[in-house]
Amino acid sequence: MSIILVVLGFVLLVIGGEFLVRSSVALSFKFDISKMVIGMTVVSFATSAPELLVSIQAALSGSPAIAINNVVGSNIANIGLVLGITALVGPIAVDRSFYKLNWPVMMVFSLFLYYFLYNDAKLSLVEGSTLFAGLILFLMVLIRGLKNNTVVDEVDETLAVVSGFKIFIWLVIGASALYYGSEWLVEGAKEIAQAIGVSEAVIGVSLIAIGTSVPELAASVIAAAKQEKAISLGNLIGSNIFNIGSVLGLTAIVKPIPVTEKQILSNDIFWMLGFALVLLPMVFVKQKFQISRAKGFLLVFAYGVFMFLVFAMK
Repeated sequence: MSIILVVLGFVLLVIGGEFLVRSSVALSFKFDISKMVIGMTVVSFATSAPELLVSIQAALSGSPAIAINNVVGSNIANIGLVLGITALVGPIAVDRSFYKLNWPVMMVFSLFLYYFLYNDAKLSLVEGSTLFAGLILFLMVLIRGLKNNTVVDEVDETLAVVSGFKIFIWLVIGASALYYGSEWLVEGAKEIAQAIGVSEAVIGVSLIAIGTSVPELAASVIAAAKQEKAISLGNLIGSNIFNIGSVLGLTAIVKPIPVTEKQILSNDIFWMLGFALVLLPMVFVKQKFQISRAKGFLLVFAYGVFMFLVFAMK
């Protein structure tokens, strides 16, 4: 039954996330918000909704380890799994904004998260608010820097003519699916952890983290295989920043998150920092400004080692 709950939870999160993105974009058009701002803010917040709901649900139901490791594991999976596999399908170009803005900001957020958790073994209301405020500041800088840039993420313009009633229905479907999906996923994951004798932190950093990364992975691989514009390194780094600033920041504002599993601070978060850190030299070594197939293989291999050690050290 617990496996069924997890599968249903993932399915509902994917459905809920899709409907929330559609309704949010359509609603933004109603308020005459520019495509660039919609792509940078509305879509980014909406696509973080599944992780946000899972973390809030976990924190409220007494499973803070799942709340924290959902984000830590997702950030590791975004680089090791999603970026690695996508690069195996086709090399990914890296632009200069990577080392000028995106990568430094990701490292700052990651180090702040480590400091906040290490300092008092919890993520408090003030610390969560600081992370969220930092995210808003980052978005403001990003949008200002892109004002004269004609290349923006694609936003479905057909959503501009969607009726208000349809938007309302989409919002209801999206919100309902996200609510029940997160509830069933957390409940099922807790039962699986008890059944196989591992901690909730292990389930959070592995099963839940991979599950919430699957839609992004599928979209990236399909785009790369079709030789379309695959998900960029900047987008993945942006996702990691959103996970910390939005998901953990807002969750801590709703309810402070204590560190209940020691391996989060002694092991998991160092893997997250390591995967983030290694990207910088990787971009500048052989085949500069490109994540080649060889580099992609190394990332996937490192992710495999991480997953093996997670369960070996349970």
